[in-house]
Parts: sequence; structure tokens; C-alpha cells
Amino acid sequence: MLAVALALASSVVWGTSDFLGGIYTRRLTLAPVLVVSQLAGLVLLGVATGLAGQLDTHAFAVGLVAGVFGAVGIAAFYRALATGTISIVSPVSACGAIVPVGLALAQGERPGALALAGCAIALAGAVLASVHEFTGAPAARSSVILAGTAALGIGGFLYFIAHAVRGGHMLPALFGSRSASLALLLIGVLATRSSVRMPAGRILAVAGIGLLDVAANALFAAAATRGYLSIVSVLGSEYPVVTVILAQKVLGERVSRPQAAGIVLALIGVGIVSVN
Repeated sequence: MLAVALALASSVVWGTSDFLGGIYTRRLTLAPVLVVSQLAGLVLLGVATGLAGQLDTHAFAVGLVAGVFGAVGIAAFYRALATGTISIVSPVSACGAIVPVGLALAQGERPGALALAGCAIALAGAVLASVHEFTGAPAARSSVILAGTAALGIGGFLYFIAHAVRGGHMLPALFGSRSASLALLLIGVLATRSSVRMPAGRILAVAGIGLLDVAANALFAAAATRGYLSIVSVLGSEYPVVTVILAQKVLGERVSRPQAAGIVLALIGVGIVSVN
């Protein structure tokens, strides 16, 4: 039950972070939002790892791999949020849970049939919430392609970060992940000659997005050490529900009937897993 609670908590924090990331990416540009938020998280994790004296090389190395996937995922995700509708893009990216679920089952995880059914329902809800987007304009379809790329990156991140924290070395795993993701993002910024300047008044807010992301990563990592990866990956990927609700309440974005049905299915799936 603790693993379920931690995974769902990570969804809430990720959903809030992603919503704010999308807002600030629209107000500013992609490069400064990514770099400043990732840098804030790296500083926090570096200080925490140093104080704890837990720099395990294996956890750090696997964390680096997770960070590569994470960098691809977050860059594609924020770009999709900046060009598409938040309440559509976010559910598509949640399908990244299929990656760790499939790999975990292939490697021998055997959760109960009811729990797996709940996971399937939750993922079906995320898919249903985004199906109608494919009939939209070319720009909308482009945002869905970006969201699909984000899903693969996020799925790879979830899988490798879960393996990196095995053995109780959470801080070095998260530090390695953030180091790799920031390094790749900086390479991308240099290659595209993008500016990372932003108004001084925005820095703290954007840094806060990075700290929320770190908190979500830590909650998911803790869940992965206490439960089946095939289960917590799905529960940790229910953040679109939070993002959609915020987009509707704060921005007034319209939630279509397919999206509403998808959200209901996702909640039903989560409920089934939670009581199993």
C-alpha cells in the first residue's frame, strides 16, 4: 500500500510540475525553462548527495542512462506543451508507462491478475483521452508526435531510475540522472545556439519547477523500491489527470467527452490497483 501511495504522490507532483513547465515554456522559451529548472534540481541533488556521502558508482552510472532518456523525454514533452493543448499532450506522454511495464513483465514480475487489469484500464484511459487528436490540424498532429517521443523517453527514464535505486542508493542515482539530462540539454542549447536568458523575476519560479520534478522523481524511486515496477510505473504515470484538471480550472481549456471518459477510466484503473 505504501508503494501505491508514493507512486500516486509522484503523479500529483509531476502533474503540477508539468503544468507549470508548460505555462512558463509558453511565456518564455524552451531552452531557459529546461536549463534553469534542471540546474536547480542538480544543485539540490549535488548538495544532498555530498552531505549524505552516498556516491555509489553503480547507482550513479545507471542514473546517467536514465538521465539520457529523461532529457529526450522532457525536451520533447515541454516542446509539445508549448505548441499543443496541454490537456491532450499530457495524456499521450503518459503512455510511456508501457515501456517499463513491458520490460518488467518480460523479466519475470508477476503481479496479481486484478492489479494488471487495473493497470490496463488506467493506460486505456490515457490512450482514449488522446485518440481524437489525430484528426486535428497538422500542427496538432506534430504535437502528438512530440508527445509520443516524450512517452518513450519518460518510459526509459522510469525503467532505468527504478533499477538505479535498487540497493537503497537513491541520491546518487537521482544525481546521476540529473547530471546526464542537464549535460545533454546544454549540448542541445549550444548546438542550436539557443539563448538561456530569462527575466530575473522568473528565475525562482522556474527553479521551483525543477525542484518539484526532483521531488516527484524521489517519490517514484521510493515507490519502485517497495513495489512491482509494472504497477508503480502505471500509477506514477497518472499525472495527466492532475495536468488536465489544472489546465481546465486555471486556463479554461475545454475537456472533450473522450478526454473525460479517459480520465474516468484512469481513475477506475487506479482504484482497482489501490484496493488490490
